[in-house]
Amino acid sequence: MNNYFLMNETIFDITERYPEVIRYLAGKGFTPLTNPVMRKMMGKKITLEKALASKKLDPVRCEQELVEIIERSASGSFASIDLSLKTKPQYDTEQDDGKQIVRIEGVLPCPIRIPLLESFESFYTDYIETHKAVLEEKNYKIRYDLRSANLSIDWIIDLAKTGKKENLPDILLSAGFELFFDKKLMGSFIEQKEFHCSIETMNKDFCNDKIDLRDDKKNYAIIGVVPAIMMVNTALLDGRKMPETWEDILSPEFEHSVAIPFGDLDLFNSVILNIYARFGDEGIEKLGKACSTYMHPAQMVKTGKAAAPVQPIVSISPYFFSKMIPEQSPLTTVWPKDGAIVAPIFMLVKKDTEALTKDFVSFFLSEKTGNVFARSGFFPSTNPAVDNRLSKDKTFSWVGWDFIYNNDIGVLLEKIKADFSRAAGQ
Repeated sequence: MNNYFLMNETIFDITERYPEVIRYLAGKGFTPLTNPVMRKMMGKKITLEKALASKKLDPVRCEQELVEIIERSASGSFASIDLSLKTKPQYDTEQDDGKQIVRIEGVLPCPIRIPLLESFESFYTDYIETHKAVLEEKNYKIRYDLRSANLSIDWIIDLAKTGKKENLPDILLSAGFELFFDKKLMGSFIEQKEFHCSIETMNKDFCNDKIDLRDDKKNYAIIGVVPAIMMVNTALLDGRKMPETWEDILSPEFEHSVAIPFGDLDLFNSVILNIYARFGDEGIEKLGKACSTYMHPAQMVKTGKAAAPVQPIVSISPYFFSKMIPEQSPLTTVWPKDGAIVAPIFMLVKKDTEALTKDFVSFFLSEKTGNVFARSGFFPSTNPAVDNRLSKDKTFSWVGWDFIYNNDIGVLLEKIKADFSRAAGQ
């Protein structure tokens, strides 16, 4: 027995207290633990003792190794990757020991955060080692803070609201129409030409005769996307035709039958903007009437049911969650014939320091990073060398750059949200 955990405790309880052991357990074959949703769903169902037995691992040795990791972490000698879901203190924007601090910050989709951090840590360590002379000569340090997207982007929004570019990171990674295009937030810094990023050559999945995610103005770079698809509970269709397009769920027969991912604000904003761009005010009103509940996709996947007055027939969900549908479930995945709605993952770079951050920008735009997006989390990459493993029928629906530049997105989102809420009876 040790002083930290019991062998008959659940995996979830242990990893909640000691997130530093997640990487160790993943390396032993429990890779789903790197996904916070799967860790919660699966980890609560199995004890550490039974988990180790299922992999025929030596429980005594594993217990010793886990204790060593926990104690190293407590002493501060554990690897610097933050595997927890908790936020870290924001870095000071002032100089540290007389050195300029170059900051890489933002949020990453939960399922790919840990594998991408693993890859980034390796790159970061090598960079610091091979660029010691340059770092000393130019008198700067590089720090990073890449958090889980489920923790929201409020901290970035607060930085943008100050109106001071020096308060913002030098590389910013995040999803969010509201953050990037609202003229009261990052939109103002784009107009002042203080941030930019662009991609010249893009993956054919996102650059073809139906869609082009390249920004002609070269202000924004989309490095990957969260595809919004539908999960349909076939047991509840009750004679209704299986919905095949976004327009289908706007029909009267699906009123009060659709679960909306409001908790995932970036995805929600992408969905309502896309519906508005295609169907106008009428489309937003119909989507509001279709809404039966606000629900996280993981709730729908777990049992095919939701604790709501009206059981949803359709759940609008990130594509990733469709891969978690258990066998024998009445749920089926529908990739809309008019395209999965694109919730973009952006990268912006501060112009003042782009000479210092160019190698890190190249890392995030690389094929290696693109493969982490596409294969570890089912978030298709825009890197042209990456195989997103999507069949030809899996197309995308994008609001378009003309729509973005011809509207004040921040103001428009406020209007659409209000109209949606009224129609939904909220």
